[in-house]
Amino acid sequence: MSHRPLPGRRSVLRGSLAASAALTLPTALGAAPAFARSGRPGAGWGVQTGDVTSHSGLVWVRSDRPARMIVETSATESFRRPHRWHGPLLGRGTDFTGTTRLRGLPPGEQIHYRVLLADPDDPRRTGEPVTGTFRTAPVRRRDGVRFVWSGDLAGQGWGINPDLGGYRIYDAMGALDPDFFLCSGDNIYADGPIPETAALPDGGTWRNITTEEKSKVAETLAEFRGNFRYNLLDENLRRFNARVPSVVQWDDHEVRNNWYPGQVIAETDDRYTEKSVDVLAARARRAFSEYVPVSTLRPGAREGRVHRVLRQGPLLDVFVLDMRTYRNANSPGGQRVDPQGILGREQLEWLKRELARSRAVWKVIAADMPIGLVVPDATEGEPNIEAVAQGDPGAPLGRELQIAELLRFVKHRRITGTVWLTADVHHTSAQHYQPSRAAFDDFEPFWEFVSGPLNAGAFPASELDATFGPERVFVKAPTASNVSPAGGYQFFGEVDIDGDSADMTVRLREQDGTVLFTKVLRPGRVGQ
Repeated sequence: MSHRPLPGRRSVLRGSLAASAALTLPTALGAAPAFARSGRPGAGWGVQTGDVTSHSGLVWVRSDRPARMIVETSATESFRRPHRWHGPLLGRGTDFTGTTRLRGLPPGEQIHYRVLLADPDDPRRTGEPVTGTFRTAPVRRRDGVRFVWSGDLAGQGWGINPDLGGYRIYDAMGALDPDFFLCSGDNIYADGPIPETAALPDGGTWRNITTEEKSKVAETLAEFRGNFRYNLLDENLRRFNARVPSVVQWDDHEVRNNWYPGQVIAETDDRYTEKSVDVLAARARRAFSEYVPVSTLRPGAREGRVHRVLRQGPLLDVFVLDMRTYRNANSPGGQRVDPQGILGREQLEWLKRELARSRAVWKVIAADMPIGLVVPDATEGEPNIEAVAQGDPGAPLGRELQIAELLRFVKHRRITGTVWLTADVHHTSAQHYQPSRAAFDDFEPFWEFVSGPLNAGAFPASELDATFGPERVFVKAPTASNVSPAGGYQFFGEVDIDGDSADMTVRLREQDGTVLFTKVLRPGRVGQ
């Protein structure tokens, strides 16, 4: 096999990166680290990279005061011959966050970088550098690709628990030396306050790190920003961010549970003084653009989009969907005509065009919600559906019509290598979709893999909808609802594409890295 063995090429870097993370550790309420009190800008929230391709990537940082962002890159940790990139001026307009786009990078190489924050009035005064590393995507097929995915962080009131060591799942994912991490949504729970303690079923007590912004549901821009900062208090996550690039999408909890455009919050929900979900979503989107490095969003700007394609060399294209921004209102899902659906017409046509032009062996469709699992929505007191499947095993109805159109397109254009990955439902499973079992049969067989949560309540397995003929080949889920991370059931998935055979191996893993299920998919087939 031509893919690098474990431990990976980052293993020699971990000591220096851990030291860097320790230097920049913020206090529980985000106070500036000691070196910043001298008057130099500090980067106590760490660094992260996003949307890395063969020749480009984004570097993110947050300062504790106005500062000019400077990035230096090098082929070695010594930074003997660094290349300097002048980034933006960080200020209150973006909550002192910023990204710098790196271009012209060598493909398939380990890039070392460090971020310097300079005093805007005196560029010679810089804070302590914060270092990181990432690997650019290959252009040679034989190099292979490995990545991990999951979603759902700090949900249901289960936050950073210092007694358990915080978000330990990030160390297990980092140990696999992935090329990138695909976060399938629910990066925050803006609608989920974090209490100081919570009772556990065994009589024990769950203890959370807390902040003011996490004491209530997020409504203001400052509160949404505080939700993103909360997760960065975790040292495991900051250490992971410094060495693994991210590919991030969003879902409902970046705003509120099961939201859709145009929704108005009921007057009886006294948690919210702002009743317009569109207003909340605009603030959430701004905070998301400031705290997550996404190539199609500009920090602090209203324009841009979340859906995009990340090309990871000849073996892999990742199609990142946005199943939230363009959807219609949640309903029982019985419509016989539904042109808007869950993607919106424009995004659906974009996806069809990009799939048709893709020349990658594997085409991962990164969905923030599953397509064959029934996800109900009872937030408005009606028997509405939150995702795609509505529980009717017959011909496609409602949002299923849009998915049927996409599946038919993939079949008739003979597009090979499509695999669906998602999170959202807080358990892990593998579904095989087969037309011979389906009410709608104008498609080729495919797989959908579910993994998560990262650190949130775990829930029983969702009901399957037979419209597209899914068979649940594997599932691990609790029988009780909202099982805390202390009770287990925290999951992530791994995808490893071999450079010699181009086989895709999908592994569903527990939070400590234990493999629960493995499936090997062969390249070049219209259906699996």
